[in-house]
Amino acid sequence: MVNHQIIDDQVIDDRGTHLSPEDLAALSENLREQFLFRREQLQQLSAPALTRADALLDRQSASRTEVRIKLSASARMVLADVEAALRRMDRGDYGACHLCRRPIDRERLLIVPQARYCARCQQVRGVDR
Repeated sequence: MVNHQIIDDQVIDDRGTHLSPEDLAALSENLREQFLFRREQLQQLSAPALTRADALLDRQSASRTEVRIKLSASARMVLADVEAALRRMDRGDYGACHLCRRPIDRERLLIVPQARYCARCQQVRGVDR
């Protein structure tokens, strides 16, 4: 079990991990920006071709269509992760690893704010999500 202390409005655990109110505000803003970006990206990827020539190129190019499908799938996956992180923030359990329940390191969250797992559990899972 990880012990937490509150020092100068920062949550500190026994490993030195902490998220200040400013960190949480910055992470929340980052997640909201990612949410808007991914939603716009999905709209653009799912929009019909703008010109007849574009439509013809899309029909002729299976690889181009495949890229759009993969980009859309990736954007939907990231969007779902971002939405889940925002829900965790709203519930007050943001920053806790889904497997071991220990706090996720501050540095990891600053790099991947939608992270669900601490670095150790992520490595054990062997997946980037």
